[in-house]
Amino acid sequence: VEVAPPKAHEVRIKMVATGICRSDDHVVSGNLHWPLPVILGHEAAGIVESIGEGVTSVKPGDKVIPLFNPQCGKCKVCKHPEGNVCLKSSLQQPRGTLIDGTSRFTCRGKPVNHFIHTSTFCQYTVVDEMAVVKIDAASPLEKVCLIGCGFTTGYGSAVKVAKVTQGSTCAVFGLGGVGLSVIMGCKAAGASRIIGVDINKDKFAKAKEVGATECINPQDYNKPIEEVLKELSDGGVDFSFEVIGRLDTMLSALLCCQDSYGVSVIVGVPPHSQNISMNPMLLLTGRIWKGGIFGGFKSKDSIPKLVADFMAKRFSLDPLITNVLPFEKINEGFELLRSGKSIRTILTF
Repeated sequence: VEVAPPKAHEVRIKMVATGICRSDDHVVSGNLHWPLPVILGHEAAGIVESIGEGVTSVKPGDKVIPLFNPQCGKCKVCKHPEGNVCLKSSLQQPRGTLIDGTSRFTCRGKPVNHFIHTSTFCQYTVVDEMAVVKIDAASPLEKVCLIGCGFTTGYGSAVKVAKVTQGSTCAVFGLGGVGLSVIMGCKAAGASRIIGVDINKDKFAKAKEVGATECINPQDYNKPIEEVLKELSDGGVDFSFEVIGRLDTMLSALLCCQDSYGVSVIVGVPPHSQNISMNPMLLLTGRIWKGGIFGGFKSKDSIPKLVADFMAKRFSLDPLITNVLPFEKINEGFELLRSGKSIRTILTF
């Protein structure tokens, strides 16, 4: 694969580390549709190798995180205090190119598609300037790469999207890297009970290490998990999070939260073009059902601050990193993800 130099307002990045996220695997499995052939990868950190004309926010040698959820700073969403899915984002309309409609990747002369502004499974990548942000020069890239997706998505879903309150009870469905980050966010927000839900009991110890107060396996019960959670929480949890990407668990997460004031947040990426059927009465009583991309954070504004918080030891990323492999072993990393044997595998270049 050849990687062309950056055009105007573009940045070429030398990759240092990239995480393997379930969303990458969703494209491989067909659950998430994207134009093929494509270079996947979106949770990463690297060093600016060169810049195109007109680029002002980064320079060669800067440590950076590429942004799968870019921030142009000019559109209606970027200017809104709460919105964070930029109108120029390919999350709105899947496209395998940069902003100008072309690709910087070729293989034997034929174009290869970009993936959500980033394409980090590559020694070099080219991104639009709106899809990259400079971070602390002292930060360890093989750890802070997780701030580019998994950690921020989970942590922000608790503190920013749900706005978890002091003393509350939370249920987190799915204890992968993002689910554990949700637990870390619930704990930071002062939740008094955090119930982890997963069918893989091997994940319970790690969930408790980062802040879960208890963990349950739906397969241990002969009734729906939402009924179990309602009994455990005296009628329903205050906040629930679906961090798997399944329609049945999204409904269970909604049903387990308190009828009148419970908040349920969809964090997992749902299967391509599938719809969910639910009774509107579930919301009429006052429940709130919402979702959020990238933890509700505006990427350019928030990532440097989160890296600074990490450097100040306000949170640790170590519990999320279970495997570090050289980039050549990427397929082993995907196997670890699919078998449930890893939380996050970091690939290093």
